[in-house]
Amino acid sequence: MKQRSNLLEFLIWGMMLVPLAYLFLNWAELPDRVPIHFNFKGEADDWGSKNFLAGLILFITLGVNLLLLAIPAIDPKDKIANMGSKYHQLRLMMAIFMAALSVFIVYSAKAGSLENSNFVNLLVGFLFVSFGNYFQAIKPNYFIGIRTPWTLESETVWRKTHRMGGRLWIIGGILVCLTALLPDPTFRYVSFLVVAALLVLIPVVYSFLLSRRERQAAH
Repeated sequence: MKQRSNLLEFLIWGMMLVPLAYLFLNWAELPDRVPIHFNFKGEADDWGSKNFLAGLILFITLGVNLLLLAIPAIDPKDKIANMGSKYHQLRLMMAIFMAALSVFIVYSAKAGSLENSNFVNLLVGFLFVSFGNYFQAIKPNYFIGIRTPWTLESETVWRKTHRMGGRLWIIGGILVCLTALLPDPTFRYVSFLVVAALLVLIPVVYSFLLSRRERQAAH
């Protein structure tokens, strides 16, 4: 078990080095002012220095991982720590996502535009599918998962909401991946926003209805 845990940590930290290595290899080819923000059409609309870009990549990779490392230590109910290897697998999934996103950011900064903006839809879609797969393993806590007033006050509502939410997010993630096939960037962007909004709103409403049903049954 310890060997497996060490392997996960090695993979997590190794993934963080990938975008940094990619940035280093392309540093000389990057212009002094690089695009750091793009509109939904893939056009650059804000610029910054190469050093700012390097800081952004460090924050996305190292910063996010350090935050995920700290969460179990400050969880008042120790529920996240009880997830064991499942939580570290979730960290690895996030490390892979952040590494891919960071490489894409550097690539786009070098190109000067989001030539493959549909890649973002694919990447986020895979993230949604991965989160949906882990939802049932997440114990009630204040940091990750579907945290509504109703899931936090009842473990039954939490469990049922995450069971439904897991299936919903897997389906939603697949739909987001499919939006990457849409040729029109505006329609692709709007479709992504609609699916993402439904993935947030449906579990909130569902948890409220479950909680109300639970209170009515108690009376």
